[in-house]
Amino acid sequence: MSETAQATAKAAADSHSNRWKALGFIALAQLMVVLDATIVNIALPSAQQDLGISDGNRQWVITAYALAFGGLLLFGGRIADLWGRKRTFVAGLIGFAAASALGGAATNEATMLGARALQGAFGALLAPAALSLLAVMFTEPKERAKAFGIYGAIAGGGGAVGFILGGVLTEYLDWRWTFFVNIPFAVIAALGAYFVIREPSGSRNRSPLDIPGVVLSILGLVTLVYAFTRAESDGWGDSTTVGLFFAAAVLLAAFVFTESKVKAPLLPLRVITERNRGGVYLSLGLAIIALFGLFLFLTYYMQLVKGYSPVKTGLAFLPLIGGLMVGSTQIGTRLITRVPPRLLMAPGFLLAGTGMFFLTRLEIDTSYASVILPGLVLLGLGMGTAFMPALSLSTHGVEPRDSGVASAMVNTSQQVGGAIGTALLNTIAASATTSYIKDHIAGAGSRTQQQLVQLEGQVHGYTNAIWFAVGILVLAATIAATFINTGKPEVGPASGEGAEDEMKIPVMAH
Repeated sequence: MSETAQATAKAAADSHSNRWKALGFIALAQLMVVLDATIVNIALPSAQQDLGISDGNRQWVITAYALAFGGLLLFGGRIADLWGRKRTFVAGLIGFAAASALGGAATNEATMLGARALQGAFGALLAPAALSLLAVMFTEPKERAKAFGIYGAIAGGGGAVGFILGGVLTEYLDWRWTFFVNIPFAVIAALGAYFVIREPSGSRNRSPLDIPGVVLSILGLVTLVYAFTRAESDGWGDSTTVGLFFAAAVLLAAFVFTESKVKAPLLPLRVITERNRGGVYLSLGLAIIALFGLFLFLTYYMQLVKGYSPVKTGLAFLPLIGGLMVGSTQIGTRLITRVPPRLLMAPGFLLAGTGMFFLTRLEIDTSYASVILPGLVLLGLGMGTAFMPALSLSTHGVEPRDSGVASAMVNTSQQVGGAIGTALLNTIAASATTSYIKDHIAGAGSRTQQQLVQLEGQVHGYTNAIWFAVGILVLAATIAATFINTGKPEVGPASGEGAEDEMKIPVMAH
């Protein structure tokens, strides 16, 4: 063998071994982002009390993260294409660590919300860069499936780890550690990525950045979620609330118009107008709206009404994560090559709706085993079964140059759905609680009776909002059944990517 051939073989072997090391660091970063989505939920009641955040504003701790993440994802994906995926990935990690340090050190509501928005913004740089790095580094189908499978398993388990770790840190150290814990993850992943990742040359997309599209998409999404939040404090008929919804509609319409005219759009409309992909983004976004709102209510129900400790609350959520993983890796994966996607998605969303229906029966003295446990298991199984085909369909039939944007759209519908879900369902719950207390407080004579009415009012608010979530899941099932008309998917190289996504998306939803 000539020296040149030996050198080439050695370079290929190095690149091969590096790829698997790189996967470890990319998966670690993904674990951190997933952890962050669930860990803060468990710590929220303690942080709220410590920083004096009002009930009306508490969902902004979740919403600020989800909104910045969702609003900037398309932009983050394009930045990775333009600037280089490795560079964007490392920058995202360093920024995420800094934002986490700021959140952990927060002494007031404004600093906390600012830190959460920054975490979301840097997460939006991180997530698309991580996925596209894997896509360009693992091109051989079997390797690709294995790499995405490992990545997905780590990301899927992250949700469960987040709930438990959030509980342990909040209970035995302090809620601030739910932020500080990100720093070692980010530093190790950034150093590893910097020294190990070799990004293939010539894989960038250098078309010019669509600045009007970036500005309009961010402004439109932020205004939309802010309108939902204002509805909670000022009512749906308030002139400012109505004005904000109108402004959001105008901005998003302007975004669509701009994308149809510019040469290199941020979101090519062909990605969302195909009926199967459109059906996936819409039904997935709706399902996440229902799921995100539920996380917030159940966390508060368990800690404030039932008196669970943060650790016990974290453990109580595990059947949901277990259901999600079984639904996506066992039911979804086994049936996806045998039946058309809509026959998994529509029943999956209906099964999740049945689980949500169980949770409408919550009362102050409801037992975990008879209502919450079966509700969470059914919800997880249904969501996992529906997510698996939804994600394999999300890039169905797209041109290769659009596959990054199509993947970012899934993340965007999930993050924006999460932000809207938290704001919308919190609004419904808060107004139902207020009217219940107003109607019943007069009959409560003693202090104990008044406290009981307050608690009953809280639970009444939660169940009212959960009824809406049931309706939203039925709507998601209907959209999946009517819009999605493609047959059984072909089994090919793409299945690896689907395997990764099917486990990644469900747990991001917190």
